[in-house]
Amino acid sequence: MTYPQQLAPNAEVTPSVSSLFSLLTAADPDRPNRDLAWKVAANLFLSFKYAWAGVRYAFITQRNFRIHVAIATTAISLGLFLSISTLEMAIIGLTCALVMVLELLNTAIESVVDLTVQKSYHELAKIAKDCAAGAVLISAIAAVFVAGLILVPPLMTRLLLL
Repeated sequence: MTYPQQLAPNAEVTPSVSSLFSLLTAADPDRPNRDLAWKVAANLFLSFKYAWAGVRYAFITQRNFRIHVAIATTAISLGLFLSISTLEMAIIGLTCALVMVLELLNTAIESVVDLTVQKSYHELAKIAKDCAAGAVLISAIAAVFVAGLILVPPLMTRLLLL
């Protein structure tokens, strides 16, 4: 059985799974066209295209992702301005990337949970969304701590020289 056949609805599928399948495959006029998004990408270029589409979607629709990008850009620019070491710059870059990766995962989790519960309330959905947001919060706090340890001392030195 091929991959698309495995996902095709059939008589053996329960009504709830069948309706979930129709939700997953239904065209949504408010979303960009991505025909057969459930298929495996045919080549590496398409894989990168879809990955970039996810980053772009998060940047356009998620205020917190834009905030993280702005803060990361500021931290990296400040590191370049202060001429911090390569290792310190790598730590800043990786810490910023971790926060943005977790924000992307948070967005993905929220989207899947919203798809599943739709407009109803479910305590487990709340827990999933809150925990994903909590992961982003903890990583952002850690990133501020790391940036403070690395960037504040040379910044204070530079400011005292003025």
